[in-house]
Amino acid sequence: MTAQKYHIRGRTANDISRSIEDGIRAEKLQPGEQLPSVRALAERLDVSPVTVASAYKSLRARGMIATGGRRGTQVAPRPPLGHHALPPVPEGARQLFDGNPDPELLPAFGPFLAGVPDRSRLYDDLPSFPPLVETVRASLVADGVPAQAITITSGAFDAIERVLDAQLSPGDRVGIEDPGYHRTMDLLAAQGLIAEPVRVDERGPIPASVVEAVRRGIKAMIVTPRAQNPTGAAIDAKRAAELKKIFAREPDLLVIEDDHAGAVAGWDYVTFADARRPRWAVVRSFSKFLGPDLRVAALTGDEATIARVEGRLSAGPGWVSYVLQRLANAMLTDAKVQKLLGDATKAYAERRAWMIDALARNGVASIGRSGLNVWIPVQDEQRVVADVAAAGFAIRAGEPFRLEAPTAVRITVSTLKREEVEPLASAIANALRARSLVYSA
Repeated sequence: MTAQKYHIRGRTANDISRSIEDGIRAEKLQPGEQLPSVRALAERLDVSPVTVASAYKSLRARGMIATGGRRGTQVAPRPPLGHHALPPVPEGARQLFDGNPDPELLPAFGPFLAGVPDRSRLYDDLPSFPPLVETVRASLVADGVPAQAITITSGAFDAIERVLDAQLSPGDRVGIEDPGYHRTMDLLAAQGLIAEPVRVDERGPIPASVVEAVRRGIKAMIVTPRAQNPTGAAIDAKRAAELKKIFAREPDLLVIEDDHAGAVAGWDYVTFADARRPRWAVVRSFSKFLGPDLRVAALTGDEATIARVEGRLSAGPGWVSYVLQRLANAMLTDAKVQKLLGDATKAYAERRAWMIDALARNGVASIGRSGLNVWIPVQDEQRVVADVAAAGFAIRAGEPFRLEAPTAVRITVSTLKREEVEPLASAIANALRARSLVYSA
């Protein structure tokens, strides 16, 4: 169904924007689909062009539509439509696509819950649990981050959203890695921000592509220094030096570091944080190594950014539950948990190496320097995913992670077993050869 066939209705700006949003949510208006011009829709609905323009402005601010100059107004490529369910696992197939850590390598909460006080935190206590703040500070400083102001948020994306909200306005451009994490793209769309793709190789953002994004007017750049999702890219010292030179020439650029994998990334941390920089932020999440359901992350940055984030946090939820903050700190400071994190780091590195080496033996190129995933360039994602599923393995098409990047598939290796590696690598190689789909990266 086209926008011409879907009947947009309404007499007010609110009614018109609601009608278009309903069409997008019902999939009657598809991503990228052309919408009528302001004048054409105003004539059709017999309303003022100002009314339609106001409706379109509201939809743009919420990431539902995009205006592209001569291309006119279109449904956004990735409208924020709420929770995106993972694809179903084919019957009998081994699931290797969800991006989760290995549950067997996460610490159990039980022993630490016993240490949580019986009585609740009160309203006048500090929003961030002081012992956790100091634990995090020591970790960040050890990695070269000038962590002065620190606040605790409900996970990495809560922190990133609050930083963007504190410093940017709808319509601002943000450089993001391409391929990159699909939730980052969804977050920007929901905030009315414009994603500017920055190409990535196994060493992280490509400097020339960062320069291009700067020329396109980005106000912020989100960087994953290690365990980049979906590619497993990790920034080394040489690449970091190149990027630091670019960022130094752009002092007003807000640089946000997303250290989502933290202690189990399998790569030393490289930071761009500089106390002399007007705007910067570093987010360190605990989800990949303490458990996704903990929903606790630490945020540090320049004083103004952190003050704005804390102000909005105070005006909204107030604080992250002290039960969760105490639990996180107890686990982070426990010797047995630290040993488990070391074991997890080694296990994930070993599983990545198994997969990459087996693929190479089968003539298939892949990358995955760190983290939980391996990224394999292919020419036809859906056909490769289908063929590999027929061989008993469910992997992920790369489409949700791409803006302009070439096609690929992703394997989550966190739970991969040694005996599965060769059959999986063989299945991928066979899928590529059978359809002449080998892709030269």
